[in-house]
Amino acid sequence: MTTQPPIKQPNPSQQGLFSDKAFAPDVASDLINQPASANVGNLADSSTARLTNKIENNEDIGNTNLNKTVAKTAHPSKLEAIKAKLQPSAGAETTGEPLKLAVVGHTNTGKTSILRTLLRDMYFGEVKNEAATTRHVEQALLSDSQTGAALVALYDTPGLEDASGLMDWLEDNTASRRDGIERLQQFLASSVANSIEAAQENTYLEDYSQEAKVIRQLLASDMAIYVIDAREPVLGKYKDELAILSWAAIPVMPVFNFTDSADARINANVTAWQTMLARRNLHISTQFDSVAFEFDDEITLWRNLATMVTPPYILERLIERRMEDWAQLYEQALIIIADFLINMAACVREIQEEDDPLPVLTEMQEAVRQSERMMQSDLLNLYKFYDNTAVATPLKLSEYQQDPFDPELLKSYGLRTTSGAAAGALLGLGIDAAALGTTLGLGAALGGLAGGLLSNTSSIADKLTGVKRLYIDPATLTLLATRSLDLLASLRHRGHAATPDSPVLELQAHSTPPWAPNKLPSELKKARSKPNWSGLNGGKTQPTAELRADAAWALSEKLKR
Repeated sequence: MTTQPPIKQPNPSQQGLFSDKAFAPDVASDLINQPASANVGNLADSSTARLTNKIENNEDIGNTNLNKTVAKTAHPSKLEAIKAKLQPSAGAETTGEPLKLAVVGHTNTGKTSILRTLLRDMYFGEVKNEAATTRHVEQALLSDSQTGAALVALYDTPGLEDASGLMDWLEDNTASRRDGIERLQQFLASSVANSIEAAQENTYLEDYSQEAKVIRQLLASDMAIYVIDAREPVLGKYKDELAILSWAAIPVMPVFNFTDSADARINANVTAWQTMLARRNLHISTQFDSVAFEFDDEITLWRNLATMVTPPYILERLIERRMEDWAQLYEQALIIIADFLINMAACVREIQEEDDPLPVLTEMQEAVRQSERMMQSDLLNLYKFYDNTAVATPLKLSEYQQDPFDPELLKSYGLRTTSGAAAGALLGLGIDAAALGTTLGLGAALGGLAGGLLSNTSSIADKLTGVKRLYIDPATLTLLATRSLDLLASLRHRGHAATPDSPVLELQAHSTPPWAPNKLPSELKKARSKPNWSGLNGGKTQPTAELRADAAWALSEKLKR
């Protein structure tokens, strides 16, 4: 998936299912001045000639639909050649032109926000809480992740600012007997569709240059989605927008944005909208919240669009790839978390009976903190949230940055350390003070510094030599696993248009731990006896990662929810 720079005007060489409406001004001008009875034949001859010339010149005709009228008037031999050229063949999905999808709607309804989420690109376009943020048409591509072929070209258009005024202009300046495309083409040829010409003619009060950009792209596209802010009631200006869009004669699917809200008016608004849409023969709509993202909603969006276009194979291929990629992302994320947990479980420090444990504890805990931050960064990058400050997950990111050795954090997850009960006053600190040979007073003084660490003196050799080995406490390992999975869940349910002040319902404060602290998975138990698996024990990072790879894969399967 790549993002292309903004385009100011459509390329006349573009081809698509309906693109000849926007890029055949010679045919359009002839139709405007001819009686309706002559239009069918001329259009058929013109369409046939264009297609035949392309075939004879061995040019690609893309996804152009074979007009039924063309079928009636074309020469049989040429018709067969056209049909053969139009028939999808093996690999056609990866060699043809991408489906052109225009994203249109009123200003400030979240068009760019939806595109950011579909593209998984938080830097596409510009998102502000103000009207008319997008001023030009911008293009981006959704590609086949396996072949690299472009499947869908998305066009982010400026907001429709004054559809009611434009409707009045169309009623006053175009003939009602003409069809919608003819009337829109006449509008595009007028001075009010060009801000410079409008200013020269001192008609700045009738400047519809922004609407012109939308309509021009609409006529060059195969289909469109009309973005609706579900927080807004049905108003007259929206009805005028839909009327104008219908004149483009391409499939249009309404998409409700900002539906994940506690506002009770949302459902009432959506019901009213659906009633109004049905009266305009728009019976297929969907919900897609660009902030509180649900992958199932995205797939529903593509599936609904696939029912509105012929042939649907491009969107079917896109759906297949998106589902595969989404599942693969989840698998990769779980492996990242599992690898981190095994790295922490294998982390060990040795001290002698007479050694002061404080410096070792300090260094060990800081190593764990840094490793967790690196793991979190890997998850953010995997889901294309590159800027940590922009990720307003339903569980605020600051919660994931809380010190994992804070006893209060353990309590908030309902976890208790393994050795705290034996130490009495050290409950929740995660260290066996007696095993360290300390007094209760010294153990209490260690406080949170010693939290999350566990001493192991089970080895006879260790007892004879006076060596103590310090590991990460099972409760702390469970905590690290739980909030890593929480972060992953948040990233999977957050759109790329989210900002720290985005309106969204909070998720449950914390999820259920994947296991009890006294029942660590076998992979983590085994890691305790494999200090060479941890990059925190002085080994090189790459070799240690390779050593624990199989265990990380096995543990990732147990982390699935």
